[in-house]
Amino acid sequence: MKTQIFTLLCVALAVRGQQAGTQTEEFHLPMSMEDCTSGTCTTVMTTVVMDSNWRWTHDSAGYTNCYSGNTWDSSFCPDAATCTQNCVIDGVAEADWTGTYGISSDGFELSLTFVTEGAYSKNIGSRVYLLGDDGANYQMFKLKNRQFVIDVDSSGLPCGLNGAMYFVEMEEDGGKASYGNAGAEYGLGYCDAQCPHDMKFINGEANSDEWVPSDTDPNSGAGKYGICCFEMDIWEANSQAQSYTPHDCNIQGYYRCEGVECGDNDSDDRYSGVCDKDGCDFAPYRLNQHEFYGTGMTVDSSQKLTLITQFITSDGTDTGDLVEIRRLYMQNGNVIQNTAVNMAGVDAYDSVTDEYCTATKDVFGDVQDFAAKGGLKAMGDSLDRGHVLVMSLWDDHLAEMHWLDAWYPEDGDVSQPGILRGPCPIDVGSPAYVEANF
Repeated sequence: MKTQIFTLLCVALAVRGQQAGTQTEEFHLPMSMEDCTSGTCTTVMTTVVMDSNWRWTHDSAGYTNCYSGNTWDSSFCPDAATCTQNCVIDGVAEADWTGTYGISSDGFELSLTFVTEGAYSKNIGSRVYLLGDDGANYQMFKLKNRQFVIDVDSSGLPCGLNGAMYFVEMEEDGGKASYGNAGAEYGLGYCDAQCPHDMKFINGEANSDEWVPSDTDPNSGAGKYGICCFEMDIWEANSQAQSYTPHDCNIQGYYRCEGVECGDNDSDDRYSGVCDKDGCDFAPYRLNQHEFYGTGMTVDSSQKLTLITQFITSDGTDTGDLVEIRRLYMQNGNVIQNTAVNMAGVDAYDSVTDEYCTATKDVFGDVQDFAAKGGLKAMGDSLDRGHVLVMSLWDDHLAEMHWLDAWYPEDGDVSQPGILRGPCPIDVGSPAYVEANF
């Protein structure tokens, strides 16, 4: 099954860092955008680059894999410094975008496929970034006092999958100046508010030290370090449920974490880390609006739709504090206002404000971590520094996407506010199931 989610985007170092190989010529998919900030819309010839984690990682002198499946080759990678010196990531050829990764573009429309059976491997999911028109740096977005518009098509995404479009506070050059690495041209420098440990390269260095292969994911594992930054989720969705969510941090920019500051779940440090992993989500189904989004509903998930996300400031200027994140939809030529909270004891908020976040988290019994990390003002300050656009399609080896489309936690009482997240059965979101069937 082809699962299409995105259609049209409108709107001198002491240490030598991780390098690019020369076996495959790098190709960036064309995907232009419209910039209307001046009052007149102009086309920007942006392109799409593949994330570094999906790339061939091999020895710098030949063709031997440094990383296979979910493990590093100890002969090349006895330690991180040696691994960084021995190993390179290589380019993505034009034909490999479709043949290996299942991604295509006509210059305006980007389509992502979940499972692709390539000539030499089976690819699961993908993550890509928008490059600026110079082809060397990420396109930077400063969204405060702006609106961001994108068309999406999540109709082919079943329970357990997440077609995501979001912004993160990555470095514009992907770390090339800071760490001497191959930079944005090779999809380096990813970070997000979950402080992921699965990135193969962080701070220009292999994340191979203390690497533990995943028990459930044959392509992934976790290294000693995580990588953290602010995250603004515009669209996390499948055909059954969706949300938009700001995630704050108490650090700035691209930040390598270790130990408690990563906020890892398995060490029970989730709320002791530098980032707010829960975020402040506006998820209609969780807010007890069960007829708003889905097949044939007010926002019909069986059809393409336009998302309009507005970042509203306190005084209507670029310099004011961020005070509200508002969502509108457009479908079949009609503007659809966002739905509102439908829960006893909570006002009928229809957008993300600090008041909304505090009130809903109180009712849900959630930790007030978003407020503790600075609320909307902190997110606005991060947006002022600039964010990078990320587009991805993924399944969830940790929670099987139940937090998005079923109920979560799995042992929670679904009669209690905030537990029910979507209409999906709890037994159909496992990676084993979705990878075999979709």
